[in-house]
Amino acid sequence: MIDEVDRKILHTLQCAPRLPFRRIGEVTGVSEQTAARRYHALRRSGVMRVVGLVNPAVHGNAHWVARIRSRPDRVGPLADSLAKRPDIAYANLASGGSEIICTVRSPVEAPRDDILLRQLPRSASVLDVSIDLMLHAFGDTGTSEWTGYGTGLTPDQVRQLTADRAPAPAAPPRPPTDEDAPLLDALAEDGRTTQTRLAELTGWSNARVARRLEALETSGTLFYDVELLPERLGHTLNATLWLRVAPARLQQAGEQLARHAEVAFAGAISGHHNLMASVICRDAEDFYRYLTTRVAAIDGIDAYEVSIRVRRLKQAASLIFQGRLVHPTPA
Repeated sequence: MIDEVDRKILHTLQCAPRLPFRRIGEVTGVSEQTAARRYHALRRSGVMRVVGLVNPAVHGNAHWVARIRSRPDRVGPLADSLAKRPDIAYANLASGGSEIICTVRSPVEAPRDDILLRQLPRSASVLDVSIDLMLHAFGDTGTSEWTGYGTGLTPDQVRQLTADRAPAPAAPPRPPTDEDAPLLDALAEDGRTTQTRLAELTGWSNARVARRLEALETSGTLFYDVELLPERLGHTLNATLWLRVAPARLQQAGEQLARHAEVAFAGAISGHHNLMASVICRDAEDFYRYLTTRVAAIDGIDAYEVSIRVRRLKQAASLIFQGRLVHPTPA
């Protein structure tokens, strides 16, 4: 279990993933050495990873949300094979082990059937498949991540850490070059790899690494994610909420959800349910409280469905192996 210092470190990293340990210590009220030691302990334990990722839009890809209903006695191998694919993210078993929920990266213009045939293995165990386009993700960095694990930073501290962040670029992100491969590979394994180490891996100077990182980040080509295992932090009930909201209230409802401490992600999707949220709670009673108080207070919701997560298979860039976040081994 984590304590107050760990919680503040996690929240600081969500706001500024590559912030130096000196600054992390200043924000959390501990020494630089303590901040570094606590971070490395969390990472070694497999409870968290900071990863650098290439924006899927660079390759013309969008995110599609797939729900695959399968025979419970055959779902395991199918789920594991999907989780190992590089174009599949956030894969989970839900609904008593009969449903796989995952995100598929594929071009918007691709026919839906083509997406399914290319991305999903043919299997007699598949009973039904639905797939919807992710239209919009709600919330801002530092305020939309899951922070239900306890008291973290104050709103003022969050504003200070995110004040210098460049606005989202208006132009599409630029594709990385072949020379960027060692840099991006290192950041995919550890998003906090130091500039000195990145210089060694690329053969560049520290100054060139700094310039290239800034260019990739400000163009929207490179972004960072802080992956967590809520189960290891005492939050054993994870669920996906599928909500139906009147279009006129969709933006407001999505932004409200994204600000909830229990919500790890909220996004607008196509389909019968037009708003989804990943919710993380301590137990069933905690989840019931959340549904009947915070969700119930949002105007415009006229229908909902719940998929209870049974097993987490994959985050954005990490597989879950024996209760730990691990970097995928290249095929």
